[in-house]
Amino acid sequence: ITTSGFPALQRYPPEPGTSSGKHRTMTIVAERTAIRRIDQNHRRARVVVHGDTIYLAGQCGDDMTGDAGQQTREALARIDRLLAEAGSDNSRLLSVQIWLSDMADFDAVNAVYDAWVVSGETPARCCGEVKLAVPGARVEIIAVAAA
Repeated sequence: ITTSGFPALQRYPPEPGTSSGKHRTMTIVAERTAIRRIDQNHRRARVVVHGDTIYLAGQCGDDMTGDAGQQTREALARIDRLLAEAGSDNSRLLSVQIWLSDMADFDAVNAVYDAWVVSGETPARCCGEVKLAVPGARVEIIAVAAA
């Protein structure tokens, strides 16, 4: 049995002192949570808010002729604006993915990122080298935050 596409019953491990064949069953009442999309076109939304989670699409700098540090500052400024529009800020980040067109830019990107991220509130993070879709882009940053 399901409710609005969500499981209605959840099985848990056997209760202590019972045989392994007996399980506790808990009824879960689920409702669909609204999805809000910000700055959407036919292909993507820059921000998707679902429940208390904010998902940001990849953000690049504005000036593709700038160095990695400049493009990182610009991308992080975009992230700040989008998080504010969604009702959050960089102290609420859960996860950040940084894509670089060249790992030689790693130190320059980290210098800007480290000054921007809130000390003691750092998110899970990864960084890797990829071929970016935007010509001239040296960095693209994807973020997930709590509302």
